[in-house]
Amino acid sequence: MSKILIAGGGIGGLAAALACARTGTEVSLFERAPAFSEVGAGIQLSPNIVRVLHDWGLKAALEAVVAVPDRLQVRSAMSGTELGVLRLGATIEARYGSPYVTIQRADLHNLLLAELTRRDQVLLSLKSEVAGFSQSDEGVSLRLSDGRAALGDALIGADGGFSLIRRQLLNDGVPAPTGQLAYRAMIAQSSLPAHMRSQHVTAWLGPNLHVVQYPVRRGDYLNVVAIVHGTIKGDLAYWDHNANGPQLQRLMAGTGSALQAMIAAIPDWRLWGLSIRPPMAGAHEQAKGRVALLGDAAHPMLPYLAQGAGMAIEDALVLAKVLHEPKPVTGGALSERLAQYAAKRWQRNARVQSRAIRNGKIFHASGPTRWGRNAAMKVLGERLLDVPWLYRGVAA
Repeated sequence: MSKILIAGGGIGGLAAALACARTGTEVSLFERAPAFSEVGAGIQLSPNIVRVLHDWGLKAALEAVVAVPDRLQVRSAMSGTELGVLRLGATIEARYGSPYVTIQRADLHNLLLAELTRRDQVLLSLKSEVAGFSQSDEGVSLRLSDGRAALGDALIGADGGFSLIRRQLLNDGVPAPTGQLAYRAMIAQSSLPAHMRSQHVTAWLGPNLHVVQYPVRRGDYLNVVAIVHGTIKGDLAYWDHNANGPQLQRLMAGTGSALQAMIAAIPDWRLWGLSIRPPMAGAHEQAKGRVALLGDAAHPMLPYLAQGAGMAIEDALVLAKVLHEPKPVTGGALSERLAQYAAKRWQRNARVQSRAIRNGKIFHASGPTRWGRNAAMKVLGERLLDVPWLYRGVAA
C-alpha cells in the first residue's frame, strides 16, 4: 500500500486522512499548531456532505452534536419581511436521502479527529510546520521547518487558503482581499430573549451586507455571521481578531429593528477579512505529479453557498476512491491517479466557486437588482433556494 503525506490538520486534512485510512492506506499528517483545534464558528452541512459523513460511519457522532433546522428562511434586512423559504427537516431528507444539518466547526473537527485516533495506520504530528517539498519518480519528501523530513509516495496539500504547498506547486501567489469583512459570533440561546431564539436557518439580505444565523450544538447555541463591505490592515492569512460590537452595530444602523436588536444582544464577535481566487480553470490547479491540493488550498470559496468545508470533504471522498479503486495503487501510477482525482473534481469545485461569487452579488444587491431579487424570491421561493445539482452529491 502507498504512504500518503498530508499537510494541514484542519477539517479538509482530517477528512482526507480518514477517507484514505478507511481504505487501509498508511497516512502521515502534519499540523503546525501545538494542538489540534479549529477556529471559526458554525458550518452548514447540506445533504451531499451529510451523506458522505454517514457513509464513513459518523452518523451517530454527528447526531450527538448537530442541529437539524426545519426551514431556511430569507428575510429583508431592512424591513424584516420574509422573502422566501426552503423547507429543510424531513422534506429535504426525503428529497435527497440525507438531512441538512448545522454544526459547530470545532464539533465537526473533533469527531473527525476522534475517528482518526482509533486507526493504527494514521500518524498525526503536531508542532510540524511545513517548509517545502520535493518530488521525483521515486516519491515525495516533505521538509519541516525544524529540519525534519518525511518521505511518502504522494503529498496532499490541505493547508488552507494561503497554502504553502500550493505556492510551491503552482507559484500563483496568494488569494486577494474581497473588500468584505465577516463578523462571527456564537451565543447560548438561553442568554437571548425568547423572541430571538431560533431553530431555523435565517438569511437577512440588505444592500452591501447580509447576516446568516442558525442553531448549533443540538440547538442550544446560535451561530451568527454578519458580512459587510470594508477592509482591514495586516496579513489576511493570520487575521482573527476580537471585533468591536458597537462598530458592527453602527454598520447595521440602516437595517430593521429586529436585526439591529439581535446584533446588539450579542456581546462578543470575531472578525475575519474575506479573500478569494478566481474559480478553478482546469485540473492542473489541483494536482501535479505526486502532489495534489484539497479544500481551500485548491479552491478557496466565499461563504455565500455554505460549501467551503463541504467541498473539502467531497475532495477527500474522491481522492480516496481514486487511489484505491479498482485496486490500490503504488509507485509511478500514483501520479496518474492524482491526475484522475483532479480531473474528477475541478469542474464541480469551479461551479461551486462561481455560484458562491454570484450569490454574493445577489445577497448584497441594491436598487433595481434588489427589488427584482425580492420579487423573484417571493414568487419562486423554494425553486430559487434549492440546489439539486449540488445537494445530490458527487455521485450525480
